[in-house]
Amino acid sequence: MDTLTFSLHNIFSLLQQMSVFLVIAYLFTKSPVFRSFQIGDLRPKQMFILYVVFSTFSIMGTYFGLPIQDAIANTRAIGAVLAGIIGGPVLGTAVGITAGLHRITLGGFTAVSCGVSTTLEGLIGGLFHLYLIRNHRQSLLLNPMVAFVATFVAEVVQMAVILLMAKPFTEALALVRVIALPMIVANSCGSAIFVSIIRDQKSMFDKLGVIFSNKALRIADEALSILADGFNEVTAGKLTKVIYKETGVGAVSITDRERVLAFEGLGNDHHTVGIQITSPQTLDAIKENRVFYVDGIKKQWKCQITDDCPLGSVLSVPLRFEGEVIGTINLFEPKDKLFLTINKTLGEGITNLISNQLLSARYTEQKSLLVKAELKLIQAQINPHFLFNALNTIIAILRKDADRARELLLHLSNFFRKNLKREGDLATLEDELNHVNSYLVIEKARFEDRLNLEMDIDPDLLQVQMPVFTLQPLIENAIKHGISTMIESGTIKLSAKRVDGTIQIVIEDNAGNCGEWDSKGLGMNIVEKRIKNLCGDQYGLEVECVLQERTLITVTLPENGCRNDTRTDN
Repeated sequence: MDTLTFSLHNIFSLLQQMSVFLVIAYLFTKSPVFRSFQIGDLRPKQMFILYVVFSTFSIMGTYFGLPIQDAIANTRAIGAVLAGIIGGPVLGTAVGITAGLHRITLGGFTAVSCGVSTTLEGLIGGLFHLYLIRNHRQSLLLNPMVAFVATFVAEVVQMAVILLMAKPFTEALALVRVIALPMIVANSCGSAIFVSIIRDQKSMFDKLGVIFSNKALRIADEALSILADGFNEVTAGKLTKVIYKETGVGAVSITDRERVLAFEGLGNDHHTVGIQITSPQTLDAIKENRVFYVDGIKKQWKCQITDDCPLGSVLSVPLRFEGEVIGTINLFEPKDKLFLTINKTLGEGITNLISNQLLSARYTEQKSLLVKAELKLIQAQINPHFLFNALNTIIAILRKDADRARELLLHLSNFFRKNLKREGDLATLEDELNHVNSYLVIEKARFEDRLNLEMDIDPDLLQVQMPVFTLQPLIENAIKHGISTMIESGTIKLSAKRVDGTIQIVIEDNAGNCGEWDSKGLGMNIVEKRIKNLCGDQYGLEVECVLQERTLITVTLPENGCRNDTRTDN
């Protein structure tokens, strides 16, 4: 009974000391450094930061331990085990070795055994990490029960190591009888609480990210169609209403370089459309081409029109077109309300988005008919209908699966980045396939089980060159004119191989919607024209269609791919 009472006393003592670490852990999760971490995908710099943090926790756990029989009952294991669970075997072992070496320097008949066992505890946490990653269960890395079980196992191993290594054995056995229960219970519970704090903070950040993404997507969806009509007082008014509705700020205004084009929200009785810009921050944003922010706390925004204006803070972001400032977007909050960080970030992001959309809209508007025809292929890649469908799909998925929505956003970003930044006339087959993959991931999310893809690509052909933007419009046509018209599921087969001294890339669908393929559309004509111009007149496209059975498009290229000097006139 006395031993049990002593053990319970030690458990409560260890838990009491652990509260200091939990407070430190909570403060760490509030830091900007923590917010940049992606558990399960850590960069070297982040691994080093975690090494320092968890090594410090472990060493402090030793110092704050309870002296018992020339040994120390401690919470050192928590840092090593959690380092392994979060960062993997390398991080866990590194923290374990560091904390173990420190323990050895303190001496005692268990010094070496505790040093070895601490290293093993970090490794055990790392093995739990590997098991979860390899079984595609990364979501459990921040599960309190996993942390509890891993620490429980690690502490049992530590007791076994002490019994095996510490001499004399009788003293080691007596020590284990006293410290085993307190350390196993306290450290296991502490690890679970520690991970619970981290998980809750991550969950909060993820929820804020979903809210942010949802707002940005809705604004992007509406802004794209609005800006198709250019940038003027009418479109600025529509944009202002959208931004005001989605951000929930006190007021929103859009200006050109001299006057207010649109205003929505508090203060609209004196901040009216057409008046000259009076806000010093807006004027400075235009003049200096940078963001100006008055938070309303350290400094109040002061209206230059009337002292009775209810607005007290402002974010003024320059709106750029072709490197020149053409106006600003301004977000205001009233004097009695904080300007939220999420709205500051959102305001800056919205302005960059609109700047990019203005660039695209103006570029398209100012091209001649001939240039428009030549750029029709690229315009097809930046097809507003595809973007609308993709955005609507992602918005729908956001409500159910934030992780999947983030993945789709990455693919959407990758797709448009490749569209806008690919330079030159030629690209490798591998680049074209990567471009197609980003497109298909988004379309797969839209059609779900109605769209299947089968690929048979000769790996020796991946580095051969072909005209840029060849495959994606053909795949898009197969979906638009084929798969999307089917009630049952559709399949697209993509293959590439050498045949009779040529490279043949075949795109086949099982729709057989021949009416759409009687004559080649403008997009396909441009694809063929580019192939003939860059590869030779004997190369190009062939279309075969069997009604309601299949459509087959064959792209024929030179055996060694296209080069800028392979053009021949026959």
